[in-house]
Amino acid sequence: MPIIYYLRQNLQRMNLHEYQAKELLKKYQVPVQEGIAVETVDAAIAAYHKIAGETNNKFAVVKAQIHAGGRGKGKIIGTEQKGVAVGKSAADIETFAKNILGGTLVTIQTGPAGKLVSKILVAQDVYYEGPQPTKEFYLSILLDRAKGMNVIMYSTEGGMNIEDVAHDTPEKIYKEWVHPGGSLPGFQARKIAFNLGLSGEALKSCVKFVTNLYNAYVGLDCSMLEINPLFKTSDDKIIAVDCKMNLDDNALMRHPDLLAMRDVTEEDPTEVEAGEYNLNFVKLDGNVGCMVNGAGLAMATMDMIKLSGGEPANFLDVGGSANAQTVEAGFRIIMKDPNVKAILINIFGGIVRCDRVASGVIEAFKKLGNINIPIIVRLQGTNAVEAKKLIDESGLKVQSAIQLSEAAALVKLAVS
Repeated sequence: MPIIYYLRQNLQRMNLHEYQAKELLKKYQVPVQEGIAVETVDAAIAAYHKIAGETNNKFAVVKAQIHAGGRGKGKIIGTEQKGVAVGKSAADIETFAKNILGGTLVTIQTGPAGKLVSKILVAQDVYYEGPQPTKEFYLSILLDRAKGMNVIMYSTEGGMNIEDVAHDTPEKIYKEWVHPGGSLPGFQARKIAFNLGLSGEALKSCVKFVTNLYNAYVGLDCSMLEINPLFKTSDDKIIAVDCKMNLDDNALMRHPDLLAMRDVTEEDPTEVEAGEYNLNFVKLDGNVGCMVNGAGLAMATMDMIKLSGGEPANFLDVGGSANAQTVEAGFRIIMKDPNVKAILINIFGGIVRCDRVASGVIEAFKKLGNINIPIIVRLQGTNAVEAKKLIDESGLKVQSAIQLSEAAALVKLAVS
């Protein structure tokens, strides 16, 4: 995945669990597969009895609640237990809950380390028999940055293999672009329902579903909203069986209630810590830690690291008001990565003076104690010469550079 795409996706979103997303959708009159989120085995059994009593259906579904897709194919480490399982008795639900809760679920999206499961969703069975055949679809809404419009992507081939559908038969993926300044026009909602092959009551239900879903996407300031599967029941109801919702971080000031739904246990601890210091930080897999002011300069610095033979270990933008405290916090966060072989600090002194940053680097270096990897500091702009003198005379094992080419050469030497 290109670094710029990865950063864009990770710096501008807050993920929600399935059960949280469904509760939000219900406020916009979007029909969902009902369920109860629980954290204990006893609560799971109680939830099953409640759901079975309300629906008069002995079947129920247990779903691990983590911020990753592919749960139906993923497995709990050390077991054959999948992240999604269908039971037909309280005993089944008890077994699934015992296997999943507290376990580590590995899916195609979590990587080999997996994610700890602290909650499960006990949900109603919607695959009941009826007069019409059931059908799984796929539908998502996101921003098409190239067109500057929201796009609704949908397919008749929903379910766990949607990635294969997109790769092998892209012609089965439809797209409908919507101007972001208004609501979803009725003709586009009807077009989506027709392309999904629906008719009669199912078509009417789908038009209403898609319209309300788009209203939820806009009203909640989502950056991505995915329904997979979008399900047509045997009695022609259209419901969201699963939901993945990402919120735009930049809009959370308008939604303090949504910010309260953030689950920091699902996020990288270093990224959480960086957020406490108002640092824009994304962990990567490389060997050169970088601390920069400004996102554009950070991207250029990461490119320079790659051209020098290294790999960036992180994206870290300290902003335009870097000081001793933020520099120290940045150092501490970068140093928590055992893969880092060198740290490059690249600061352009515009809003902030270079000598002030240099003083912050020296203070942070002294507070953090013995640092056994090369530290390369490149300061350019206001008071750059004074900054270089401060670093050179500090007595610390910090290498200074004025030109970007100097910094690149030092990085190459450090990682070779």
